[in-house]
Amino acid sequence: MYAPLLANRYLTSRIIPFIAVAAVALCVALVIVVVSVMSGFLEMVRASGKTMTGDVVVTRPITGIPYYQDLIKEIESLPEAAAASPIVETFGLLQMQYGTGDGGKQIEMVEVWGIDPASLDRVADYSRKLYWSRPADAALAAMAPDDPLRNPFYHREADGMRLATADGRPGLVLGIEISPFNRRGRDGAYRTSQAPGAPQDADYFMPNAGKVILTLVPVSEGGSLGGERKRDFTVVNEFQSGLFQIDANRILLPLPVAQEMLRLDAAPMVSRTEFDEDGRPKVIGETPGRATTIVVRARPGVAAPALRDAVRGAYARFHERISLDRSMPVNPPFPDLVSIETWEERLSDFIGPVEKERELMRTLFSIVYIVCAGLVLAIFWSIVQEKTRDIGILRAVGASRTGVLWIFLRYGLLIGIAGSIVGVLLAWAIIARINDIHNLLGTAAPAWLRILAWVATAAMLGLTVRGTLRASALHVVLWGFGTAAMAVVSVVLLHHEGFLIWDPSVYYFSRIPDSLDWHTAWTTMAGGIVFSVIGASVPAARAADTDPVKSLRYE
Repeated sequence: MYAPLLANRYLTSRIIPFIAVAAVALCVALVIVVVSVMSGFLEMVRASGKTMTGDVVVTRPITGIPYYQDLIKEIESLPEAAAASPIVETFGLLQMQYGTGDGGKQIEMVEVWGIDPASLDRVADYSRKLYWSRPADAALAAMAPDDPLRNPFYHREADGMRLATADGRPGLVLGIEISPFNRRGRDGAYRTSQAPGAPQDADYFMPNAGKVILTLVPVSEGGSLGGERKRDFTVVNEFQSGLFQIDANRILLPLPVAQEMLRLDAAPMVSRTEFDEDGRPKVIGETPGRATTIVVRARPGVAAPALRDAVRGAYARFHERISLDRSMPVNPPFPDLVSIETWEERLSDFIGPVEKERELMRTLFSIVYIVCAGLVLAIFWSIVQEKTRDIGILRAVGASRTGVLWIFLRYGLLIGIAGSIVGVLLAWAIIARINDIHNLLGTAAPAWLRILAWVATAAMLGLTVRGTLRASALHVVLWGFGTAAMAVVSVVLLHHEGFLIWDPSVYYFSRIPDSLDWHTAWTTMAGGIVFSVIGASVPAARAADTDPVKSLRYE
């Protein structure tokens, strides 16, 4: 019974145990905050990487998949699939209406996607990616007064959804980062740079910037290049996927136009041996249109790997059916020649390094556990030294070595539990308000805070002088350090005009991740408790080995 009573007495009767609790709490909070931010960043990267690709991606580059409409019907009949959409992927050259090249035009190398907006919206919420659209009322109320999206002039969602101008001419939707005139501000909103007059001049707004010329080069099934295809387009909107690599390189155009320019559209099939009455090769059929990619969305509750396996089965059935149908002049590629992957497998080269960085960060910060154990060991060693006579009395009245050992191990366990709980609560408070804290750092310090800091500095200086007059070295040292620290804080606040560590114009995401990683929180809490007990075990063993006769003589 004496063990819990003494552990509780030692924990509450001195200030030094609270220093140990604070040390454990700070170590635990540090690990949780850093890893939670990294985990949140990884989740944001995952969410952005998945955008516009759905859950499963079926790909046959260059030559594409014929009869893709039939394949989409086969996929959408699956109980695991919610929707599917065809895409034509390629690369091209985009001639912009600015620059210093020939004729003052800038040439951009771009990734080209020919899409069907309606079906892609069902798969990947395409309409929500269009940047120049009317915001929701709640978002509109929170926007800065100079945000261009407040002006209905810039609302072009209808043009973006039909990928055409109001008079029916084909249009392009560009990634928001392609235009050099788009500048992302600290609030995450885009404004036009280098514009004369108003902050957002309509002449520099990309959908008003005139025509652009897209050049694509068809590639035959044999690998030979066809003649280049050029076509004028009007930019009708821009999209923001959330991933810089996509927004700085990808453009979207209507699927039929992309198929036509790449010779992937339906076309007559002629015989090489038969001719009609005019001597022309006889038309014996029609080659089907092709899509190089099909993106698939899973139904709620269906995991991407399960959908991937179902789609692989659907493609095998599709291939067998088309191959056996003699009325179909073209066979689809064999299943082994078609890539069917989850979105995460498709982006593994991008997501993998971010995951490894998080694990590296978690491993490096686990060194804090050793620091935690060292702090507890040093504090407990001092406590054991202080309680030598108490330990001797306990041994003299019959306490066993195990009993004395258990007193200090229980003591370390209590400190580990208390410190870990406080650390989790502290980390939760910081993570929940991390963006508010960041915003405060980004603004100039208020006058009242600067005055308060100087008043605190003056008060601490007065206490330092008082300690000097009373010849108290402890007061002089403590208040002297306090005065120096507050003086530094006061000078920093005096010159602080605001700075942002997480600048949205540099980091792509506009907000710092503010979700606590509870898995890390629980494991870190357990680690803090275990290493606190480990740190206490050495002083506890020393206490258990104390000779009662020598300890009673201890001064």
